[in-house]
Amino acid sequence: MKLSKRLKRLESQVHHHYDHIWDCCCDHGLLGAALLERQAGGQIHFVDIVPDLMTSLQQRLTTYFGQELPCQWQTYCMDVARIPVADMPGSHLVIIAGVGGDLMSDLIAAICSANPNTPLEFLLCPVHHTYTLREQLRHLKCHVIKETLVEDNQRFYEILHLTTHHQHGNQPLVSLTGDSLWRTECESSRQLAHRYQQKLLTHYGRMQQSNPQKVAPILTAYQSVEIA
Repeated sequence: MKLSKRLKRLESQVHHHYDHIWDCCCDHGLLGAALLERQAGGQIHFVDIVPDLMTSLQQRLTTYFGQELPCQWQTYCMDVARIPVADMPGSHLVIIAGVGGDLMSDLIAAICSANPNTPLEFLLCPVHHTYTLREQLRHLKCHVIKETLVEDNQRFYEILHLTTHHQHGNQPLVSLTGDSLWRTECESSRQLAHRYQQKLLTHYGRMQQSNPQKVAPILTAYQSVEIA
């Protein structure tokens, strides 16, 4: 199954083995299928609320993995906000990609609210409204394991790997604009970060004209970002 550059980067972020990996709204199950193929989790759960999509995915997974890995995956046609995390003991990684930051914020808030005593990790890749998402993640006391930036088909994506139960001092609370996101390792990543910052400044500069009170603090925050 051919993955886009964005999905490849997400797939590469899953370094550890989890008892449960939840593929939620992730490009028609392609990401979860790639993780299933390399057995990155004890069980891969595919979740989407669209019946036709899940029926098609069920058929494809049965074709590819039905005989080889019959007990290592399951599909759910349901609201992602209601995934039954607490019913399944073990470690959990919840992956949400391909949706906007506003919807993603609502989904994560609902999942955390329904599972307050369950340690969770999230791997997120919103398509827009990342600042709004980060505000919610800070409110939920999510801590950063890793955050990266990727460009795919001339679009920029932030990838955030987070935990709700941090145990190490090197896992800071999510920041509103990103921290390590702007600490680059080479000239190409520095140029990527610079292009992304300029795109954000242009976008929020336009938005400020129609809603200055709301947008001004966001614009100021991104203007203050220093790329290292």
